[in-house]
Amino acid sequence: MKKLAFSFMAVAGLIFTSCDSDDNGGDDLPLEATCDDGIMNGDETGIDCGGSNCGPCETGVENPDSYSFERNGESTVSFTGQTTRLLMGDEILGAFSDVSATVEQIQAMFAHQEGESDFENADLNASDKSISSKTAASADYFSSNAVDQGLIRADFNGWIAAQVEEVFPNWNVAAEAGTAGQIADGESTRYISAQGLEYNQLFNKGLIGALTVDQALNNYLSPAVLDEGSNVANNDSGTTEEDKNYTTMEHKWDEAYGYVYGLNANSADPNADLGADNFLNKYIGRVEGDTDFAGIADEIFQAFKLGRAAIVAMDYEVRDAQAEIIKEKISEVIGIRAIHYLQQGKNALSQETPDFGGAFHDLSEGYGFIYSLQFTRKAGTSEPYFAKSEVDGFLTDLLDDGENGLWNVQEATLDALSNAIADRFEFTVEQAAE
Repeated sequence: MKKLAFSFMAVAGLIFTSCDSDDNGGDDLPLEATCDDGIMNGDETGIDCGGSNCGPCETGVENPDSYSFERNGESTVSFTGQTTRLLMGDEILGAFSDVSATVEQIQAMFAHQEGESDFENADLNASDKSISSKTAASADYFSSNAVDQGLIRADFNGWIAAQVEEVFPNWNVAAEAGTAGQIADGESTRYISAQGLEYNQLFNKGLIGALTVDQALNNYLSPAVLDEGSNVANNDSGTTEEDKNYTTMEHKWDEAYGYVYGLNANSADPNADLGADNFLNKYIGRVEGDTDFAGIADEIFQAFKLGRAAIVAMDYEVRDAQAEIIKEKISEVIGIRAIHYLQQGKNALSQETPDFGGAFHDLSEGYGFIYSLQFTRKAGTSEPYFAKSEVDGFLTDLLDDGENGLWNVQEATLDALSNAIADRFEFTVEQAAE
């Protein structure tokens, strides 16, 4: 697999930043910095060196062993809101299998109001957080795009309603083309729509993009959020938020971290227990388990640690370089899993006796990951890898004729979708399919 440009920098203990050859020649470097041609060039670091005769400058921003930062002997790390929403998401997914649940009950969980008894967990009921309010809510993509935000939130509410109104009444009915119900694959019993879709998978995998990816990449790692107002000046002076031990900039970075690792118990190495939630964390682990992409989980974690250390060191160029690594790698995870499930579904359908249950499960997961492509972030740009209109087109193609949906999907369609996704990334369909 082609190695990506940021790999070395993500794992380095020290980071290098640019030096301008016009201002800082080899004899005029700032005190305690060195400029050494041949360590890394601008392409390898992702940072513009600024001149052909100038090598990268060592800044001394050290990558700590764990995601642990303190001020005056007390931790400055906080991402409780993200942990809360991940827990809420897990309970909502459970409700998709509760045939006694109503549309109103599940939608109230999604748009929780403080003090309402929507969850089994009393702490979640007492929270003023909700998932709906943070779905398709990033500063970069949706602050001025209320139309798409409304459409996306309507999708999630629609999947909830469809599960209750279409699937629950047919819970014990054998599914067939055009009829919702249950279908077995020999190992599990799935509950699908008339088109073969598992709505819980659409909700789950769609929320990976619309909540965790969008909030992490397009909101909390955005300079528009990190540098908003007086954040830079306050971080430089060590001015913390009222009654808190962290600066606003530190906290914003931590909130991005929380959407990835909010339920992981091991702060020294959260990659040791990947799968702590059913959202992004789980699927970073799945991609890490593919030998073609081994190491991606550590690259993401190293970039989070180093970026947070750079904020403490007030080195915002290093911070932004790490944010770009995270955007690229997490976006890759979404693309890889979209292709993986499309190809796994194809394999199940191509058997001598098609395994419709297994295929529809995989293709429903693939649908959700395709949906999440619109929330990815192409490093160095302000754009996703795929626009919403492209994603909508892919999903229309996946459901084929629109009436029987996955029951009629063709292998050629699954290959065409897989190739269209892979073409935007630096990996192949064959690598992602494993």
